[in-house]
Amino acid sequence: MEFRLLGTVSVDTFTGPLPLGPAKRRSLLAALLLSANTPVSIARLTDSLWDDTPPLHARSVIQGHVSRLRALLVGADAEAYGVKLITLGDAYVLRLPETLLDSQRFEELLTLARGQRSPADAVMMLKEALSLWQGPALSGAFTGRPLQAAAHSLEESRLATVEQLAFAYGALGEHNRAAAVLRAEAVAHPMRESLAAALMTALYRAGRQSEALDWFHRTRRLLADELGIDPGHELADAYALILRGDPGPDTGREGGRNAPGGQDAAARGPVRAGRGDGNGYGNGTVPAARPGADPRTGTDGGPAAEPAAPPGGTGSGPAAEPAGLPGGTGGAPAPAPPRPLPVLSLAGEPHPTDLLPRAPRGFQGRNAELAALTRAAAGEAPVCLVTGPAGVGKTALALQWAHRNPAAFPDGRLFADLRGFSDTGEPALIEVLREFLLALGVAPRRVPESVAAAAALFRALTDRRRLLVILDNARHSATVRPLLPGGTDCVTLVTSRHRLEGLIASDAARPVPLDVLEPTDGTALLAGVLGEDRVLAEPVAARRLAELCGGLPLALRVTAARLAGRPTWTLAGLADELADERSRLTYLDVDDTGVSAALRLTVQQLPQDAVHQLARLGHHPGSHFDPHTAAALAGTDPVVATAALERLAAAHLVTETAPGRWVLHDLVRLYARGMDPEGGSEALIGVLDHYIATALAAADTAEPGGEPCFVLPEDYHRPVAVRDFVDRATAMHWLAAERDDLALAADAARSAGFHDRAWRIILLQWPQVVWRVRDNWSPLLELALDSARAHDDAYAESRVLNLLGWVLTEEGRTAEALALLERSPVLARQAGDRLGEATALINLAVAQAEQGELDTALEGCGRAVELAREKQDAHTEMLALQHLARMQLTANRPHEALASARTALDLGPAHEEAARRVLLLTTSGEARLALGEEDDGIRLLDGAAGEAERAGYDEGAARALQALLRVTAEPEYRKRYEEAVRRLTDDG
Repeated sequence: MEFRLLGTVSVDTFTGPLPLGPAKRRSLLAALLLSANTPVSIARLTDSLWDDTPPLHARSVIQGHVSRLRALLVGADAEAYGVKLITLGDAYVLRLPETLLDSQRFEELLTLARGQRSPADAVMMLKEALSLWQGPALSGAFTGRPLQAAAHSLEESRLATVEQLAFAYGALGEHNRAAAVLRAEAVAHPMRESLAAALMTALYRAGRQSEALDWFHRTRRLLADELGIDPGHELADAYALILRGDPGPDTGREGGRNAPGGQDAAARGPVRAGRGDGNGYGNGTVPAARPGADPRTGTDGGPAAEPAAPPGGTGSGPAAEPAGLPGGTGGAPAPAPPRPLPVLSLAGEPHPTDLLPRAPRGFQGRNAELAALTRAAAGEAPVCLVTGPAGVGKTALALQWAHRNPAAFPDGRLFADLRGFSDTGEPALIEVLREFLLALGVAPRRVPESVAAAAALFRALTDRRRLLVILDNARHSATVRPLLPGGTDCVTLVTSRHRLEGLIASDAARPVPLDVLEPTDGTALLAGVLGEDRVLAEPVAARRLAELCGGLPLALRVTAARLAGRPTWTLAGLADELADERSRLTYLDVDDTGVSAALRLTVQQLPQDAVHQLARLGHHPGSHFDPHTAAALAGTDPVVATAALERLAAAHLVTETAPGRWVLHDLVRLYARGMDPEGGSEALIGVLDHYIATALAAADTAEPGGEPCFVLPEDYHRPVAVRDFVDRATAMHWLAAERDDLALAADAARSAGFHDRAWRIILLQWPQVVWRVRDNWSPLLELALDSARAHDDAYAESRVLNLLGWVLTEEGRTAEALALLERSPVLARQAGDRLGEATALINLAVAQAEQGELDTALEGCGRAVELAREKQDAHTEMLALQHLARMQLTANRPHEALASARTALDLGPAHEEAARRVLLLTTSGEARLALGEEDDGIRLLDGAAGEAERAGYDEGAARALQALLRVTAEPEYRKRYEEAVRRLTDDG
């Protein structure tokens, strides 16, 4: 159900619009909707329905219209959507969720658009907002004075939105689009000077100066003829801008250096649109676009200001790498701005995606509930709510229904476990939205940072799709709402132990309650595990078992697993055992303790090693585990742990979701934790040190060379076995897959007071941080900083500050980065960490260079070179020289830059440090070009590009080829450059 004011006043339902009848009834509805959820007096309704003196029987007429409107809403089952028209004394109030009103959604989208940093995101949201309009506001109603004022206000808001959209297009350099948007409105509103001024500016910036001037003179004559006035200052300022030719239009191409959002605009920072500033098309402020910006470097296509790293690592990942860690590479921007990279689209064409887990095994019964789900899923943008007690099989039902209906969702199926009842904690909403947006084709760098913006983008992308979204284990209605898709053909399926009545009221969720299994279905479940012959041999005992298990699928599966492993046991014997349990009454309450009774009976039959393994798994801080993790928790080796996991899986106590990847049901986790409460600390230390050892191995494989990025804790316990990574891709995949669990482990370490483990676990993710630098790492690094400071550890604080400061610099938060990085060299000096001091100076210099403090940055890099030489550390010296060379080139000192780069290359980087060698060769080539030695410069740049391509270092290849294209139009270079950019784009 949807209420419309932006066009003909109407109520749309699944079966079509409601027959509202005469104009006065529409007027009454409009007046109630304009004050939705607020009482509207009879007097105000009278003013809205009659312009002149109302008739004596006006109150009776209004009461009749209210009665008819209420009957229409009741007949359309409006109450199921949370809609109700009620009488409050001498007034009426229409209660409804604001999401059902198009004018409220319009305002929400405008608010979100104003908060966007990216003009491209603003364009998307503004277009979605304007798409809600289907004609003049409040059409089809008799508009008395209050409604006329409301319609005028809505129209003003629409026109202002058109101007904002044009401005956002202009910030992207798409001036012809801006002009097209504005022209239609300027024709319809010829005496609205702000529209005319904005259109003139757009035409001028698109290189259509004569049209812009013609529009001015046309508007000037109209104002004089109709109103007898001269143009106002907005129109006059736009005219003066064109006559001055400042800034001139970039004729022949949009988005040029003089266009808002081009390279010059980007250098100036945010473009502010307003009267007389000559920078925009309308009122408001939209951040300047940077269509030439490299998504990884944050610069306008040129080599990035790169961070430094401590001893170790090589930087074979993306070019922009941090200091304080192995592998930092890069340099400051080149003095000449390069040709911009192509502007990349937000998302590709809609493509099906499937995040569903596999269908549940041995699913039995639930035919009535499956049919109820099908009925609930019919309609417009339905939200289906599967509710029931713990262990009743809500997730299994949802997945079974989803896998039975694949053809109904050609655009894909999304799944998220909201962990509302898990002791691992609920995932952040932004992370769930990020996973959904990535699955829908959005590049990681284009995912908004706020929940509200990401949710709006998710709604926009799903608006025209037929998609299934399963939100499993939801605890609160507020958690679900931002995750609802926008399309009317999308189906959302929510599972929860709570009724979520708020979701029913606000979003018309259709509940599908799930109760325990009937004895017949419970018996069928037992037969699916034990075989029909065994159940048919003892039908009465099988039914009794189903009844004693309370119909809980989890309890039935555990019981069946015990019987399956013991073919000599009778069903009747086990039923007698269950019946004798002292906790039987509690167990029949169908709550967590009921599941505990079944689990206890199963665990009693397990071998001791499996019991010990299960007890230690209960203390795992993460959501999943592999044999190495299980071994670390139990203090065994992976072979023993695998055998124990197999025994636990046979008893349905753990589930293998993928080869070598296991999970515990949250209720089983709670039970297991209580089996050995005293062993919690030992298990946690074991798994934390396992994560440190594994992450060290991953980092060493991903970025080989040099020493680790920190010393190990004094009481570190090396695991019996550490996972081996065969290549960089495998190591990076592990870091990406374990990101959430590593964060959970660090949080558990902090909560337990193991701060020395917490900051190390976070810091060890630096290869993934480098690879996805704009993927919201700063909150996690701030937690690491808190842990580093918890024990007043200057060494730890300096190391964490290095990475956090670099990330903030890459995020464009340079002032914040400087405030942190200025402390890092002092702390490293206090800790006696001379190499850490050197890398801190390099990172500080990078931030200073970003702020324009080039002389200070050069001095800091020079000092870093001296410190590295004192310690005879070639790795850090080479890194410092690399940054020094880039800064010298930026300072227009090519001779010195060439010398620094040559010295660094002579230090002899190993083969695996191809990325750093590529960047040094690129700097050398650009220095040769700056000295007028074009042949040598092209030779060096060509060599750098070739090395980068052979190493799979696309970032470096794009940089070198981009520098080449500034001096040569060789088609082969252009082709290779575009291929490198495409590969970078494909990688996100």
